[in-house]
Amino acid sequence: MEEESMEEEGGSSSSYEAMMDDQNHNNWEAGVDGYRQQHPAGHAQAPLGDRALQLPADRKGHRGQQEEEEAQMVPEANGLMKGCDSAGAAGKGGAVAAAIINTSTSKFLMNVITIEDYKSTYWPKLDSAIDQLLTQSPGDYIPISYEQIYSCVYKCVCQQHSEQMYSDLIKKITNHLERVSKELQASPPDLYIERFNIALGQYMGALQSIVPLFIYMNKFYIETKLNRDLKDDLIKLFTEHVAEKHIYSLMPLLLEAQSTPFQITPSTMANIVKGLYTLRPEWVQMAPALFSKFIPNILPPAVESELQEYAAQDQKLQRELMQNGFTRGDQSRKRAGEELTYNGSSACASSRGYR
Repeated sequence: MEEESMEEEGGSSSSYEAMMDDQNHNNWEAGVDGYRQQHPAGHAQAPLGDRALQLPADRKGHRGQQEEEEAQMVPEANGLMKGCDSAGAAGKGGAVAAAIINTSTSKFLMNVITIEDYKSTYWPKLDSAIDQLLTQSPGDYIPISYEQIYSCVYKCVCQQHSEQMYSDLIKKITNHLERVSKELQASPPDLYIERFNIALGQYMGALQSIVPLFIYMNKFYIETKLNRDLKDDLIKLFTEHVAEKHIYSLMPLLLEAQSTPFQITPSTMANIVKGLYTLRPEWVQMAPALFSKFIPNILPPAVESELQEYAAQDQKLQRELMQNGFTRGDQSRKRAGEELTYNGSSACASSRGYR
């Protein structure tokens, strides 16, 4: 009896398992049929694992339908990737990959600065700022955004427009200096020195702002590829287009002004002489005595054998000053003629301390 009951239980168990197998098989076939209806034979089939887990169309949930719609709605990314479905990109993974590629491609394309963008948007901003910097007077307020100009230069360098930007900058400043040179040529002699001093000071002051604004171009293009420095290049432009054209007219006027005390202010004379020495040190040979008054160590050291000559030069200068109305103050406690007498060599040496 026990064996019969066990056989009955075993038979009922095996029949239940067979019934469940039949039901699972029917569900699997229904899923395959639904997949085939949605994807004809002309489409590529999904991997085996995805097909085995495919559910019938009527049993898909809301989330599954939404994922399928999103996958089909993925736009074409720059002609490289089309809308993804379960056949082409293995379901949700393909849709996510397409969305990531599309987003990164769009961001990259939006940040690209073409040569047309550079010429129409970025260089006009730089051009206007350079104009204002080159024409400003000392102490003037310039209504420009240094942060904006710095950002423009940085973006153009990152987008490989350094060569074009350097060429435009050199051309811009060259045109400005040629106009300055023509204005100096039209100046009368009595205003020539003063106007040259203004042009020199204005340009050197502008370089103090222009060079830092183009620091990225200088670092990643001029120094790296041209093996030069932006400041040196811009100083060279002033030398070639202004100073060299006027040095032979300017130097005689400076020597004449030196022989006439206070014909021009000492500060103007000092600025011009120091500026010329900065532009081209060899110009010292044109007037060593003039340059030695403002640049140290120009003349050779003083020697004892020439002390009497130095004293004679100083006496001559004192006489010229007195003839032009300059007095030495209260001289009541000095004996007559003592102001022109040098007592020993100590006074001579001290008067030539800069040699």
